[in-house]
Amino acid sequence: MAISLKSFADIESMRPACRLAGEVLDYIGPFVKPGVTTEELDKLCHRYMVEVQNCIPAPLNYAPPGYRPYPKSICTSVNHQVCHGVPNERPLKKGDIVNLDITTIKDGWHGDTSRMFIVGEASILAARLCAITHECLWLGISQVRPGAKLGQIGAAIQRHAEASGYSVVREFCGHGIGRNFHEEPQVVHYGKGTEGPTLEPGMVFTIEPMINAGKAAISELADGWTIVTKDRSLSAQWEHTVRVTETGVEVLTLSAGAPACPPHIQITP
Repeated sequence: MAISLKSFADIESMRPACRLAGEVLDYIGPFVKPGVTTEELDKLCHRYMVEVQNCIPAPLNYAPPGYRPYPKSICTSVNHQVCHGVPNERPLKKGDIVNLDITTIKDGWHGDTSRMFIVGEASILAARLCAITHECLWLGISQVRPGAKLGQIGAAIQRHAEASGYSVVREFCGHGIGRNFHEEPQVVHYGKGTEGPTLEPGMVFTIEPMINAGKAAISELADGWTIVTKDRSLSAQWEHTVRVTETGVEVLTLSAGAPACPPHIQITP
């Protein structure tokens, strides 16, 4: 399938969904504390999206080929869960780390973003993993500009993750996004900078590195959705939806409460 190029009108139509996705994470942050369950976080986000933002939570009942319908409105991946964690009744405890992954649909367009939250006070190991993964996200974003190869994104992420002593999950990747939740291209978070299609203005996709404190191997839980590290090491993920501009990159899912790009990483708008 070809990579679709979004027009100026498409991008303007897509902005609200991307903005709303980021604002869900801003809203839910204060609720992420010891004792809350991910089921409660899911319900809060669902109500906020549906009743306040007047948008649709894209994950709810999403069923790609080979999968049963996803039963919740957000993904909540705790500690050794890599991605697609299904909210449940287990209370979060002090020291947990949790990724909240939000995808909204507004007027037929999708916006997709995720953020790491530390419950109470994290260990030095957990805090460092979250910070390095955040740097990986922004290093990937920094590679986005017309004329660059898609592979430069993954190469930058892999280089930083492995230099920091971590591993990169291979089986899941970023993706094109627009009127569909998942479109071309697939944005892998490893590999060679010389590989992949050449980036062009109008391309819109997510970058969402999943970085493990231990080995890269993963497995799937019996719920058919939740992915975990095989060695039960901690995993972290951050995600933004970005577009290729005429000169560089625009992050469409930035919100007022989103952690900023680290100052040592340069982004060309």
